[in-house]
Amino acid sequence: MQRWLSKGILAAMIGLPALSGAAWAGGTDDFGCSNATLKGEYAFGVTVYTPAPPPSPPPATVVVTGIKVFDGRGNLTQRDYRGDNLAGDDFSPPGQETGTYKVNSDCTGSMVVNLNVPHVPAGLSSGEIWIKFVISDGGRHIHEVVSQLIPPFQSAPVPTQTSADDWKVSSGD
Repeated sequence: MQRWLSKGILAAMIGLPALSGAAWAGGTDDFGCSNATLKGEYAFGVTVYTPAPPPSPPPATVVVTGIKVFDGRGNLTQRDYRGDNLAGDDFSPPGQETGTYKVNSDCTGSMVVNLNVPHVPAGLSSGEIWIKFVISDGGRHIHEVVSQLIPPFQSAPVPTQTSADDWKVSSGD
């Protein structure tokens, strides 16, 4: 009986570390992602919930659609359309919205999108969106959450609960 127990303990000592996440994943969070993982055109949809400070009425939900183009080296451009039609009847002009991004080896990352809204008075933002994201499906899908939003014509960040999903438009670069 004691011999059977000793063999069981020995097997557990050998086998359990192999079942742990650290041992199974090689002890790293390197999933092989880099800035080059994001390259090409990605269609996106955004849902924005920006709470208004009391005693203002509850905020309306805003939806946005658009396309981002990643260069694979940490730079991006985007064109978007705000669904409430307050931004006009077309997408933002080509080249107006620019930004940068950084992809970590664990497929998480961050980006900053500069809206570059024209005719903003000195001392106010032309619009900045700070984003945290996770890449999935081998770089074909990006899940985003806005970590900071400074709307155009504002001087400071505003509270927001905003999420977006981006999907690669084609399988080629």
